Amino acid sequence: MSNLLIWAIAGATIAGILFRPRDWPEALWACLGAALLIVSGSIPIVAAGSAILRGTDVYLFLTGMMLLADLARREGVFDWLASLAVRSSRGSRSRLFLLVYVVGTLVTVFLSNDATAVVLTPAVFAAVKRARADAQPYLFTCAMIANAASFVLPISNPANLVVYGRNLPPLLPWLRVFALPSALAIASTYLALRLFFRQSLHGALDPSHEDARLSASGRRALWGIAVTGAVLITSSALGRDLGLPTCIAAIVAVLAATRANLRIAWEIADEVSWSVLPLVAGLFVLVEAMSLAGAGRELRTALQQLAVSLADLYPDDDDDAPDSAAP
Repeated sequence: MSNLLIWAIAGATIAGILFRPRDWPEALWACLGAALLIVSGSIPIVAAGSAILRGTDVYLFLTGMMLLADLARREGVFDWLASLAVRSSRGSRSRLFLLVYVVGTLVTVFLSNDATAVVLTPAVFAAVKRARADAQPYLFTCAMIANAASFVLPISNPANLVVYGRNLPPLLPWLRVFALPSALAIASTYLALRLFFRQSLHGALDPSHEDARLSASGRRALWGIAVTGAVLITSSALGRDLGLPTCIAAIVAVLAATRANLRIAWEIADEVSWSVLPLVAGLFVLVEAMSLAGAGRELRTALQQLAVSLADLYPDDDDDAPDSAAP
């Protein structure tokens, strides 16, 4: 009965996060689910607290990435990248498609897929509309590359930290596993999108409205982002946790870009979506409860049963062959 209650609460929590009844935010549903698991005795409060604390590195990483993304948005870095792509296209829609894909790949790899989906996409939309082009191919490009490039580096997707936790591989072992699949995913996604939107990418566009210049504070923000990326890659190569270096580097980047103007720095921090942190904390409790309910064990059992079923459906031909070693 306890396991059934855990699964019921987990299902209701996920449904609340996905569909947001009463327009309540996702974080509220995650926290309500976690609280209900604790109050009902489905998970000991010590185990819930331990699950929340295990997410400390993820919270720090998310804090740093959100600060960087909001700094870049406020200082016009993403608008500049989108405008630069339009200007560099020299009036060619297909060339602009390739440039947006490259920019989206770089942003995803070094700033996470969330930055591409949430911050770069509106900038690309605005720049493309000013150039009087159909925005749909370029919006699909941002959405799809945010997924395709999300495993190039451990920092390319915050979910990587959630899934691996303390067992996150260092950079070189990570690249040995994910470099080739990521390259194939990026290339195949580009080819599929290019083929699908081939009709929309014919013709010219008007890049004359784009002024691809970056302010002094924007340049400082760009340098801060680059330095943060270098710090993260170095930390990953050394096998260190990524949360604290990300958070510290992001705070330094904000202070450098704003010249330590605490009012502006506070405005940047105030615009960050802090509700993400309790959302993730609630999900950590949810995952811990499902683990206690044997979700991992049941999944392994299901996979083993599937493997047995597939083996029955597709028996090895060698099993039917005569044994050459038999007398």
